[in-house]
Amino acid sequence: MTTAALDALGSYLRGNQLLSSISSCLHWDQNTTMPAAGAHWRGEQLALLAQQLHTRQTSSHYEQMLADAAASLSQLADGCGALWARNILLLRQDFERQRRLDPQLVDALAAAQARGYSLWQEARRTSTFSLFAPALKALVQLRLEQARQLDEARAPWETLAQPFEPDICHQRLAKLFAPLRQRLPQLLDKLCSATQPATDGWRLSRTAQGSLCRQWLNHLGFDGSRCAISRSPHPFSTALGPRDYRITSRFLDDQPLSAFLATAHEWGHSLYDQGLPGEQSPWYGWPTADATSMAVHESQALFWENRVVRDRSFCHAWAPRFAHAAGVAPWGDGDGLWRAMNPLTPGVIRTEANEFTYCLHVLLRYELEVALLEGGLPVEALPERWNQLMKQYLGITPANDAEGCLQDVHWSEGLFGYFPSYALGHLVSAQLSETMEAAIGPIGQHVAAGQEAQLLAWLREHVHPLGRTVNAEGLVMKVSKRPLTTQPFLDYLETKLSRLLASA
Repeated sequence: MTTAALDALGSYLRGNQLLSSISSCLHWDQNTTMPAAGAHWRGEQLALLAQQLHTRQTSSHYEQMLADAAASLSQLADGCGALWARNILLLRQDFERQRRLDPQLVDALAAAQARGYSLWQEARRTSTFSLFAPALKALVQLRLEQARQLDEARAPWETLAQPFEPDICHQRLAKLFAPLRQRLPQLLDKLCSATQPATDGWRLSRTAQGSLCRQWLNHLGFDGSRCAISRSPHPFSTALGPRDYRITSRFLDDQPLSAFLATAHEWGHSLYDQGLPGEQSPWYGWPTADATSMAVHESQALFWENRVVRDRSFCHAWAPRFAHAAGVAPWGDGDGLWRAMNPLTPGVIRTEANEFTYCLHVLLRYELEVALLEGGLPVEALPERWNQLMKQYLGITPANDAEGCLQDVHWSEGLFGYFPSYALGHLVSAQLSETMEAAIGPIGQHVAAGQEAQLLAWLREHVHPLGRTVNAEGLVMKVSKRPLTTQPFLDYLETKLSRLLASA
């Protein structure tokens, strides 16, 4: 049951959704096939769309529609208004944020993001941070101005993090990250003392890598009429419409398992998008049908990448496929492939990091973001400070800026506040996995039997439909019946590392 005011607001929101999806299409093209020389024009295109969307999201007409919809909730039958009220609350919160922003700032941000991405690509290709530094400096200043205009009584970094992780703050992150800061270096010491199996030097052609990726996608229900896969410098996933889901991967000749792991990760993101309330739901197009947060999004990607593909049972089940694709099996048996999927050597690249060191990469980036936005760290000092922290956190030093502070795409678009969601995603994934196993049995048993569909069905029932009816910690509480903690993740790492070391 709805009201005329809710129906009118829903139609208006569809217009916003269409504009946003057009912008996402342009971003997809920019990251996949657009020639580099098109960057300036693309920036103007994206800026125009951002202006139009901002105008629609801040107009007095829209404000009145929100007020009318809120007033009409009293007309709904008992028990029908709670979710409608939640949607109106989320829309009102976003409206208040948007209307505080100067349209000129919105325009400048869109253009700076397009320019930043273009310069970052060239800077990373040539490993020349100075090419990117002016764009990054501009993005830092624009984001600080955004935080100032929003005026949310939060620290600047916290304000910028809200779109990614609603309700997050430094204090809560300090509490959740403290056990990681304590235990992960101890695990790193164990890694460094372990013997890494020698599989260096073997290759897997890009054709073979692509074939394996396709096999995995098809195994988990890839539908070519609704989904597409392409290549990009940085793998990502996006939903361009209710029946249009895209992912990208990248193929590295010297890292033959990288594309498969990246594809598993991004397909996990896409499966979550596909599991959110869709066209057949009355909530499609409303905030509660959106992803809960980036931490929950990451938890779903990490589940398929780490709890499934990096699992021992998966490697035993799929070892023949990998051997057939490679023509040889340089890792040996299924246990050998499992060890190759879970390298113990710490690396400089976040996206290629093992589970034991990944969150250290995130802590490093979080510290640097806060320093840039709140601590007065000059942009020019970023490469040196990055290398210092890399040595401090991981005991290694990047060979160049491409391996260092230029390796991630996020800052090229001014996406400050995003990185902690990756670490939170690990925590959420661990706690949800514990809950899943208590309900339907060990994940590895389902994987060994080729019954990954049962894992997806559980997520479809308990996690995906919740959308933004809750925030990330609310979702964890609702599903697991206890608050989010770091312990399930650390317990998982301890157990897995012990098994890996025992099998070496």
